[in-house]
Amino acid sequence: MKLSDISAKLGCALEGDGQVDIVGIAGIEEAEPGHLTFLSNPKYKAKLRDTKASAAIVSADFEASAAWPLPLLRHANPYLTFAHAIELFYSPPPAPHGVHPTAVVAPTAVYGHNVRIGASSVIGEGVVLADDVTIYPNCTIYPGVRIGRNSTIHSNCVVREHVVIGEDCIVQNGAVIGADGFGYAKQADGTWYKIVQSGSVVLENRVEIGACTTVDRATIGETRLKSGSKLDNLVMIGHGSSVGENTLLCGQVGLAGSSTVGRNVMLAGQVGVAGHLHIGDNVVATVKSCIWKSVEANQVLYGNIPASDSHTWLKASAVFRQLPQMQKSVQQLQKRIAVLEEPFKTNGKSGRADASPPKAARECHGTTGDAPQG
Repeated sequence: MKLSDISAKLGCALEGDGQVDIVGIAGIEEAEPGHLTFLSNPKYKAKLRDTKASAAIVSADFEASAAWPLPLLRHANPYLTFAHAIELFYSPPPAPHGVHPTAVVAPTAVYGHNVRIGASSVIGEGVVLADDVTIYPNCTIYPGVRIGRNSTIHSNCVVREHVVIGEDCIVQNGAVIGADGFGYAKQADGTWYKIVQSGSVVLENRVEIGACTTVDRATIGETRLKSGSKLDNLVMIGHGSSVGENTLLCGQVGLAGSSTVGRNVMLAGQVGVAGHLHIGDNVVATVKSCIWKSVEANQVLYGNIPASDSHTWLKASAVFRQLPQMQKSVQQLQKRIAVLEEPFKTNGKSGRADASPPKAARECHGTTGDAPQG
């Protein structure tokens, strides 16, 4: 495809030779001749000059000299433009066609036009599949599930009873939506009694669930992921939680039960949220942050523990074990300092300059009586 044609399709300003042939998309370092690459972070500008790519997508204000080696496609949002460019060269494998002969569809299930159900999938009683829903092979859709228009359930997923999935949702491979929440009550003999999880899960429109992610059903009520929220792989959503619009939960994030996360929140990898907390809108938490109390809107949290070399870590660990005694010593020192400073505070208030230190202060200096006279 000619670069000029790509420019027109992506709505970019072309700078340089538009007759260059482009055969694919690649990163700056991996690109070969014929590839289109992109630059969204200015600190990689030097790598762009050295790339083997035939052209690059850059920001509208990218500074390039007259002798710049590559033709450029300029756009206000180069990363989004790069995402659209991939679609010009890559098409995913075709979805299943129609209902596969080995699929098991309950007689009370209802499905609309152009629904595709892959091999060995099971569709339970009372399931409702809207138009253009795709169920890949080996999925199990429990009774009473409703899935909205143009949603896709990839292979090996389980959608439990009475879950509601909205329009344009994507559930990636191996995810489980609506499994029992983790709820138990202790009995008189010390054993645990399982609490029936009678609630459900609701995914609103345009929600994406990553591979092997779990979203638990509520004990009562619902667990809800609001429109546009995106969950990465291996994310855990506890029962009764709520995730706001356009929120991103990255890999291995865990929400304990009854967590409430606002809109436009970003929790980076391995962030953990204790139960029954509220995280306000627009909060960002960095990698491995542990959130143990509610967070007001528009905060940036740094609670992570970065890795260090073994020698430093061992020394820090030794100090950590001494912290209780160090705290006790500091408290004792604070008391002694307060006693020593007290006369000066008293003199300052009374205006007297000849006041003698109290007995306790003298004892701190190693004396037990009055100073000798004469």
